[in-house]
Amino acid sequence: MERHRTDLLVLGAGVAGVYAALAAEERGARVLLVSKDPFPAGSTPWAQGGVAFPVGEEDLEAHLRDTLVAGRGLVEEGVARSILEEAPRHLERLRAFGLPFHPEPTREGGHSRARVFHLGGDRSGFLLLEGLLKRLSIPVVPAQALSLLASGNRVAGALLWGPEGLWEVRAGAVLLATGGFGRLFPVTTNPQGATGDGMALAWRAGAGLRDLEFVQFHPTALPNGALVSEACRGEGALLLNAQGERFMPRYDPLAELAPRDVVARAVFREREGTGGVYLDLRPIPHLEERFPTVVAQARALGLDPLRAPLPVAPAAHYAMGGVRTDAFGYTGIPGLYAAGEVASTGFHGANRLASNSLLEGLVVGWRAALRALEDLAFPRGGPRGLAGDAAGAPQPHGPPGLPAVPRRGVFRVAYRAGSGALRCRLAQRSMAWTTSSSSSPAGVRL
Repeated sequence: MERHRTDLLVLGAGVAGVYAALAAEERGARVLLVSKDPFPAGSTPWAQGGVAFPVGEEDLEAHLRDTLVAGRGLVEEGVARSILEEAPRHLERLRAFGLPFHPEPTREGGHSRARVFHLGGDRSGFLLLEGLLKRLSIPVVPAQALSLLASGNRVAGALLWGPEGLWEVRAGAVLLATGGFGRLFPVTTNPQGATGDGMALAWRAGAGLRDLEFVQFHPTALPNGALVSEACRGEGALLLNAQGERFMPRYDPLAELAPRDVVARAVFREREGTGGVYLDLRPIPHLEERFPTVVAQARALGLDPLRAPLPVAPAAHYAMGGVRTDAFGYTGIPGLYAAGEVASTGFHGANRLASNSLLEGLVVGWRAALRALEDLAFPRGGPRGLAGDAAGAPQPHGPPGLPAVPRRGVFRVAYRAGSGALRCRLAQRSMAWTTSSSSSPAGVRL
């Protein structure tokens, strides 16, 4: 079995993982960045929408208020405030990296003003990830984590399975950035790799999971699960029922720009009541130039958004719950951190505000890397588990392939009346929306 030593092991090569690796590398740490999927990896490249940044200090309170409203009373306000206060520094850093954000932000659902910054039209996630990877001096290693390793009461590495077989990585700290679990649903905007691996690894290591029932359904997916960006509605696209009626003003004063949970429920009910829902993109000027990915995906299905509205339905999109962490990605298990969709910081509450996910991945990914490096110098639990130490061979948290009971597992479900029932019905209806539940829907996410 091959063996490797590093300071920080990052599992997952989406925005949170790559940005964390950059932060650690800038500080001279040895970093191993691992992805089970080839580039473009994770959900980040599927993001048609951009990154939501407060537009100046005067917008901070409004952005926070929009986040709290979208989260339906379950957002941890202190966490949200700290992330939003730090956000502008990351926008400045990304621009200094040479990432070509459009100078004018756009408005998306749930936002009270335009504050979502895009790259390359509707290819924001792909271009963001590509730009970050170009800054890294290390390669992305193809491998899948089978189990985390323990040394004393610390997480001290992982067992990986790669092209050459099994190998052991001893690390001072491990950062999970493995994404969500959207592929558990028959119709989803998520990539093939979104199967909840990181959450399972953390739970077996004793970390807590919370709010797993809060799964956001994106309201406008095509029949194969491909997403039609919320930015389309921000630019003027309208939702129509099977009778040709624009219905969203009946459900919310913000109409098509209401938060996603409101729009998804409305689309679901109108499909049930009238037999179908359609998104009319024709009001958008220069549609092919502004949203080339959306147009191409529709035409691949034999649909032409320049001539007729597109049939849409809700699809599983984003997991608000995950590995419970603080605002710096710490799980409570010494040596173990998490950032991005795999984690639950409390930033999103019960429902994520559009384009806040990439922002959280950036801010918490950076923070988690720095906190992990601090942990190497001033360890929370012994033995330190530093790469190259003499603490003895680490032990796996549950051998690969065998179930394991976590040492300090906490599984919290903050159920809210009606939310789970509606999500179950959305999931059941989505099975009828796809031509085959075993197909591999292609999609992008916001």
